[in-house]
Amino acid sequence: MENLQTYDSLFQKDLATFYDAEEIKNIFYIVIEDVLGLSRMQYSLNKELTLSEEESTHISNILKDLLKQKPIQHILKKADFYGEVFEVNPFVLIPRSETEELVDMIIRNHRDQAPLRIIDIGTGSGCIPISLKKHLPEAHISALDISKEAIATAKRNALRLDAPINFVNADILEWEYIFQSQQYDIIVSNPPYITPKEKEEMHPNVLEFEPHLALFVEETAPLLFYETIASFAQKHLTAEGDLYFEINQYYGDETVDMLRKKGFKTVILHHDMQQNPRMIHAKK
Repeated sequence: MENLQTYDSLFQKDLATFYDAEEIKNIFYIVIEDVLGLSRMQYSLNKELTLSEEESTHISNILKDLLKQKPIQHILKKADFYGEVFEVNPFVLIPRSETEELVDMIIRNHRDQAPLRIIDIGTGSGCIPISLKKHLPEAHISALDISKEAIATAKRNALRLDAPINFVNADILEWEYIFQSQQYDIIVSNPPYITPKEKEEMHPNVLEFEPHLALFVEETAPLLFYETIASFAQKHLTAEGDLYFEINQYYGDETVDMLRKKGFKTVILHHDMQQNPRMIHAKK
């Protein structure tokens, strides 16, 4: 029978090729919380805890999957985002902390407004609209995605988290055929924005296990979705409406310039906690 500290050492040794020591430690904490229900503090007080055969087998199997560079969120089939736990799978992006910053910005900017009409474009797991609904409960929120599997995942998350959302399975590139006279106070999107040349910078656990449909755009049209959604916003955003984007940090200035040329009067580029240009807030 192994104890917890043995597995801690094993994770550090076996995963050192793929992750730095701090990230391995974070992964280990996620695993023991899921398998044993132990927090980081509880682990520090119980390092010599002897595991049952079932617990040892469970943790060993997780480690085997991690050695295949499968993301821990896919192994456990869940991810934390803005205080809630979301189901994730290979059909949706794993929610990122940068996206939490985008959600937080929207909530802080609009929490005191009258009931809002909001649409999230490219919703994936539904983490953006569901989080907004939990904190702006009077808002009427829609969410769109081209992937049927993503929409199904987002619907399950919305149901489990008691966040009524209107889900639309459609391609935003065909918005002129889908939307009629709908008007929104807020349009938000974290669309595909990674170009092929950026692949070599990416970790294999993203490249091999996350949906390329939600990640990549053609090298020749890096702003395709931003331009499309900006055109959509020109017609379907209310007169004083707000447009929020999560963006490719390498195309911050280009995205700002595009929005200004499209006629948005206020365009603000925001940096994330790592000081990378990551979010844009524009007003019509």
